[in-house]
Amino acid sequence: MSNSWWEIKIDCVSDLEETVFWRLSEFGCKGMSTQQQGNEIKISAYIPQIQVKLWQISDLSLQVEDDAKEIGCQVPVTKCNLIDEEDWSSSWKQHWQPQPIGDRLLINPAWLDTPTDPDRITLQLDPGVAFGTGTHATTQLCLEALEMRLQPGTNLTIADIGCGSGILSTAALLLGAQQVYAVDNDPLAVKATGENRDLNLIAPEKLIVELGSIEQLQLMIPAPVDGFVCNILADIIIQLAPSMAALVKPKGWAILSGILSSQVADVSHVLEQNGWIVGTVWNRQEWSCINLKHK
Repeated sequence: MSNSWWEIKIDCVSDLEETVFWRLSEFGCKGMSTQQQGNEIKISAYIPQIQVKLWQISDLSLQVEDDAKEIGCQVPVTKCNLIDEEDWSSSWKQHWQPQPIGDRLLINPAWLDTPTDPDRITLQLDPGVAFGTGTHATTQLCLEALEMRLQPGTNLTIADIGCGSGILSTAALLLGAQQVYAVDNDPLAVKATGENRDLNLIAPEKLIVELGSIEQLQLMIPAPVDGFVCNILADIIIQLAPSMAALVKPKGWAILSGILSSQVADVSHVLEQNGWIVGTVWNRQEWSCINLKHK
């Protein structure tokens, strides 16, 4: 007899997408996808029936509602139902389509045929349960910022703090970086990053990924890097700020996102206290990406 899975569907505004993904990941969901319809995001996630009770899903729904109220956006709608095991692994992939980003990148779901577009670099991606499909504003902002920093032949070395699916690390190498060091606290994210590296035929020594946070990254890099990306939540960025400057060369750069526009002033203040100059702030919907230069 096959196992059953809870299929959890959350309809929310795009501003809440990253927070919902984080909640679902913490909840233990396996396989998540988004489908965008205007400003509305339809998120689907899956978890074994044996792992959680219905009342726990109800608690999850209340947490997501509280998250929405905290940032002043429309309260999401959460639904759930049971599906058979053979259905869950493919259900979440149905609505995710190739996504052009910036001027040069095309994010392509790995289970679809590779599009033929001579004007774009195709990044094959299977995020598994890790965050980072290219559909969220924070990921797009980081990718566009990387595109401006990286050109073939620049030979830059970068770091990725909280690499998730590895989308930023992989994109950096495809865009022209020479070397990437990546870390994440989630072993499933470390696994996904390695798998997406291999999907894109990148040599393992070019993208080194390990379990951990900034302390582990400091052990991994043989010398300060040219710059780093960090697409996580604002509170964690503030916690890590005192350790960030040691990662980069003099006048090194950083790209930070996962920050609500309302949080930019607080985050920038902490960063400036720790030796950074805020260059530009890019906004999309309610999210911001801060581009930094070390003093």
